[in-house]
Amino acid sequence: MKITPVIEQLRAYAPGFEGRVAGGLDWDPTADSAKMKPPAAYVIAVGDSADEPQAQNVYTQAVRDVIDVCVVLPTDDERGQSVVDVLHDVRAQLWRALVGFEPDDESGSLLYDGGQLVLLDRDRMVYRYRFYADFQLGRWEQTGEGKPQTWQEWQLAGLPALEGIDTRLDFLNPLKDPNVTASGPDGRVEFTIREDLNP
Repeated sequence: MKITPVIEQLRAYAPGFEGRVAGGLDWDPTADSAKMKPPAAYVIAVGDSADEPQAQNVYTQAVRDVIDVCVVLPTDDERGQSVVDVLHDVRAQLWRALVGFEPDDESGSLLYDGGQLVLLDRDRMVYRYRFYADFQLGRWEQTGEGKPQTWQEWQLAGLPALEGIDTRLDFLNPLKDPNVTASGPDGRVEFTIREDLNP
C-alpha cells in the first residue's frame, strides 16, 4: 500500500502530532535520520503477506498489506509512567484517523492490529501501532474492465470478445447415408447451429 496517503491523513486528522508525521521502510534507519520534535509519528511500510490461490483456473489471492505507525513521545522517567495515559489518547486519535480509511484504490480499509513498546529511555518513548489492509489480487470475473493485475488477466484482456458459438454436428447413425458403407461419422456436417451472444 502507498504510505503517502496515510501520512497526509494523519497530518490532517491527528492534531496531536501538529503535522510532524513522516514515513520510511524500516524503523531503525528512520529513527536515526528523522529527528522531529516529539510528539511525532513515523509511518513504516512493514510488508505484505498472501494466502494461497483461491481457485485452480483463476489466479486470485487474498493479500494483506501491513504498516506501523511509530509514535515518539517525550518522557521524563525511565518507567514511562508519565506517558501511559497519553498513549491511550494517541491511540484514540490514530483510530479516528485511520480505521476505515482506504489509502488507495487497490487497498481495502485500514484496520487496527495492536500496539507494542519499541523504545523507552530517559528522553523519549517510541510505541508502535500496527494497521493492515486486505485486498484481492486478481479478479474472479474476467470482464476486461480495469487494468489487469495478473499475467493471466493480461493475456485474457488481449483476446477478442466472444461474440457467439458455432456448433457443427456430424451424426452417427440417425442420418446415415446409404451410399456410405461404414457406420459412424462420415466427415460431412449435417447441421450447423449458431448461438449469437450479442444482444
